Amino acid sequence: MASKAATSIMETEMFMGVGSWMVCSMGMLIFNKQAITAFPFEGSLTALQMLFTVLALLCMAYRSIHIGSWKDALRWSMVAPFFTGMLLTSILALKNAPMTLVIVFRSLSPLVSIVIERFYPEPLKITGKMVGAIAVMVSGAALYVSQMDHSNLVGVQWVLLNTCFAIADRLLQRLMLARDQNPVDISKTGVTLLNNALGMLPLFLVAAFNGELAKAPAALTALGGMGSFWVGMSCVVGLGISYTGIWAQSLISATSFLVLVNANKFFIIFIEAYLMGTKILTHRQMVGAMVSIAGGIAYAMVRQQIETEAAEKGERQKLLQEPPEEEPPEASATGPSSQIKVGP
Repeated sequence: MASKAATSIMETEMFMGVGSWMVCSMGMLIFNKQAITAFPFEGSLTALQMLFTVLALLCMAYRSIHIGSWKDALRWSMVAPFFTGMLLTSILALKNAPMTLVIVFRSLSPLVSIVIERFYPEPLKITGKMVGAIAVMVSGAALYVSQMDHSNLVGVQWVLLNTCFAIADRLLQRLMLARDQNPVDISKTGVTLLNNALGMLPLFLVAAFNGELAKAPAALTALGGMGSFWVGMSCVVGLGISYTGIWAQSLISATSFLVLVNANKFFIIFIEAYLMGTKILTHRQMVGAMVSIAGGIAYAMVRQQIETEAAEKGERQKLLQEPPEEEPPEASATGPSSQIKVGP
C-alpha cells in the first residue's frame, strides 16, 4: 500500500511538473516571437528576462533558495553558459525563422542526447520501438525541409545552434538533478537563481558587442502598449519556464524532456499558421511537421515505459539485497534460565 501511494505521488508530481513546463514552453515561443519583433535587441531582451527572474526569486522565494556548498555551486556553473546560449539562440532563431521550423529541427535532439546518455551512471536501454519512433521524427523533419522557403535558410544556423545548446543544457541538468545520477545539493529555486544570475554576465558582453547598450534603453522607453505587453509577458513566462524546466528535468530523463519539447507543439503550429498568420505552410510541410511531432509523442511513450520498468526492476533488486530481520535468540538448554543450582 505504501509503495502504491508513493508511486501515485510521483506520478502526480510528474504530471504537474511536465504539464506546467509545457504550458510555459508554448507561451515562451509565442511571447518571444512577438517580443523580439517589438524590441529587436536579442541580447538586451534575454538579459532583461533573466534580471526579472533573479529579482522575482529574491523577493518572493528567497526562503526556498538553498545552495549546499561552493562545490555544488561550481558544479552547477557549468550549466549556466549552455542555459544562456539556449535562450539567446532561441531568440535569434525566432527572429530569423518561423516557429514551426524551430519546432521541427528540435525534434532531432534525441538523436544526439540518446548517444550521450549512454555514458551516464545509470543509462537506460535502447529498444527497437525507440529507434522506430526516432525514424518517424527524422522522416517528418525531412519532409518539412523539402518544402522549406529559401528565405528561412538564414534562420537555420540559429536553429541548429539552439538545438546544440538545448541538448547540452538538458543533459547536464539531468546529470546534476536526477536522483539516480549525480545530483547537486541545490534547491530548484537555487539552480534557477544561479542559471539566471550567472547568465546575465555574458549577455552584457553580447549587448555591448552588438551596440545594444546605446540603443536599447531608448527603444525600451519608446515601446507602445502592445510592445510593452509582449516584452513583459516574455519576462513572466521566462520566470515560469526557468523553474518548471528544472522541475520537469529532475523528474524525467534528458531524452524524454527533449521529446516533450516537441510534443506540445501541435498548438504552436496551429497558432502560427491559422491564428497569428505569420507563417503559411504547404500541405507537405504541414504533414511533415505533424509526422515529426507524432513520432516525438510515440518516443515519449516508449521512453516512459522503459523508465518505469527500470525503476520497478531497481526496487525489486533493492528488496532482494536487503538482509532479513534477525529473530531474537531462543532460550537454550544451557542458557541462564535452564541452569540448575546445585549446592548451598
